[in-house]
Amino acid sequence: MSGGSAWGVASVAAVTAGYALVSRRLSTTVVSGPMVFTAFGVAIGPVGLDLLDLEHDSPLVLTLVEATLTLVLATDAMSVRRQDLRVGGFLPGRLLGIGLLLTIGAGWLLAWPLLPGLTAWELALVGTILAPTDAALGQTAVSSPRVPPLVRSGLNVESGLNDGMVLPFFLLFLAALPGTHASQEGVAGVFWRALVLSTALGLAVGGIGGWLLRQAHGKGWASRGWRQVFVLAVAAGSYTLAVVVDGSGFIAAWVAGFAFGVSTRRSDAARAPALDKDTADLAGQLAELLASLSFLVFGAVLLGPALQHLDWRIVTYAVLSLTVVRMLPVALSLAGSRLALPTVLYIGWFGPRGLASVVFGLLMVEEHVPGVQLLSRVVAVTVALSILSHGMSAVVLANRYGAWHRKAAAARPQLREGMPEEDSIAR
Repeated sequence: MSGGSAWGVASVAAVTAGYALVSRRLSTTVVSGPMVFTAFGVAIGPVGLDLLDLEHDSPLVLTLVEATLTLVLATDAMSVRRQDLRVGGFLPGRLLGIGLLLTIGAGWLLAWPLLPGLTAWELALVGTILAPTDAALGQTAVSSPRVPPLVRSGLNVESGLNDGMVLPFFLLFLAALPGTHASQEGVAGVFWRALVLSTALGLAVGGIGGWLLRQAHGKGWASRGWRQVFVLAVAAGSYTLAVVVDGSGFIAAWVAGFAFGVSTRRSDAARAPALDKDTADLAGQLAELLASLSFLVFGAVLLGPALQHLDWRIVTYAVLSLTVVRMLPVALSLAGSRLALPTVLYIGWFGPRGLASVVFGLLMVEEHVPGVQLLSRVVAVTVALSILSHGMSAVVLANRYGAWHRKAAAARPQLREGMPEEDSIAR
């Protein structure tokens, strides 16, 4: 290990340990974890101390982002429960089934006049990369007890599933771009291997893995610690199998996580009781750590260089991406839902762009997309603006929206946001 690399690792270890010591205290302030790690990344990147850069540390960066996305996709999909869909399931259904597609389309169309010189597929790629949301960037907005369960659950389910749903579009648009690795396979090849074959492998690994763990748990064969390790093996195994057949490891991991979660939550009474809720805790904690390190890498290799080449077009696109491109599709997807305007605005605003966009952006750089310099700057500035604005507004807006909801629910008992679970389902 060279001297520069050693100092870089030591610095990363120091900031990680430092954040761990004050993490609970910072959770009540406007300073979020992604803010801290991103700022530190800029400081140790090429524009700062130059302890980390993509040119020299490319293998390490690529391994980190691939491991991060694999675990995040798997654990997010595992965490989606049927009751989350039963409590106002119309909300994530509309956001994912209508809003997500409209967001990709709006981001694509808006890029046309603001980002000249890019091809249609490159414009589609930036719209796709910036479509998925990351609830962790405004955690208070989706966890505050002041916010009605319908809205909290809807935003969490949307965030947990939309990164996996965006993956096929990301891969297909990459395949349509000449000069990328995916283009060698062709759109038809990517569709077959990445979507069909990878999905089948994910279903098999996740479903069978969940069934095996549930049986072992029912017989008392598996200890709690090793049950948690088993979750990591399912995520890694599904990813690796898909890569071996030239498919998409990410899609396989996402599908495997969903199938694993469904399988492990089934109960055969005394023979195979439902698993403990903390089975995926280790995977979730590791995913959180890797996500924090990915934000650090993002600050060093994407944001830092992007800040040196800002222009009004990039900044304008970033602002519009977080407002018009998100909020208009949300409003259209919720038309006729009988949700009040403050709720629609709240849901529309809290669509932060975070980890998925960062990882897709770094993968795009590794794929050597023709317009990669401009595209990476747009992604970097948009995500950085989201980290700052959504992180700083989460506590304030959650409290204000919660206060509005309390008064509105008292005045209007039939307010849909405040309906009991069974009433929301019936309607």
